[in-house]
Amino acid sequence: MKKNILYLLLTFVTFDISAQGLDKSYKTFDLALGGAGNGFSPAISFTQMWGLGKSNRLKIGYGVRVTSYFGGKSDFRTAPAKFTSGSSSISALFADDIVANIDTFRVNSVQTNALNVSINLQYALSKKIELGFNIDATGKTWGGTVTGELVSTRNKRKFTDGSTISPSNPETFNFLLISDSDIGSLNSELYARYWVSDKIGIRAGTSFQFVELTTDKKVEINGITNNTWRKKNLMPMIAVSYKF
Repeated sequence: MKKNILYLLLTFVTFDISAQGLDKSYKTFDLALGGAGNGFSPAISFTQMWGLGKSNRLKIGYGVRVTSYFGGKSDFRTAPAKFTSGSSSISALFADDIVANIDTFRVNSVQTNALNVSINLQYALSKKIELGFNIDATGKTWGGTVTGELVSTRNKRKFTDGSTISPSNPETFNFLLISDSDIGSLNSELYARYWVSDKIGIRAGTSFQFVELTTDKKVEINGITNNTWRKKNLMPMIAVSYKF
């Protein structure tokens, strides 16, 4: 029993010493690359972090990030939460999909660019190792026009003009709400970072992105029209950080 207590005390002391010298606040410039399947996503970001409490282990901050997404043949599904789950806000996070309301908009390629302000949280395990999470809050997206096809095998729906083909563009404005209630193109990352030196760090983790298109034409679902379509991408991610 005494040995166990001594071991715990030594572990705590070592853990506490490892946090000595943590920066109260710092800025980073970051280059990240994620990819999976037939798509990949480079991102450039600036982040300002501030330490909380005396230890500075926990940090909170904001960032500005440009995320691009390049994809090959892709399926976008009906986006608005009022169709996919019949509810919005936090209740949409736990609701089951309403399959009868969901169609697919298929494009041969897609390319979007999103400029967003991000929210950042981070915890330092030591001076060298950090765990973190960030998520885009709001911003704007731009990209090229792509023509796609409405695929409604189950529901046999067509656009209101009777066709299945329509041009589309990225949803212009981005807003973090909750789950399918989100609007536009948003990126979030869960990661671990190792500081190779005082200035250079390597991050690795996952990037989860929403990419949203709006079609020129609309499809009617239960008397309500829709022209927004979303693709969700979960990708492994690696990044290089510069601290200043």
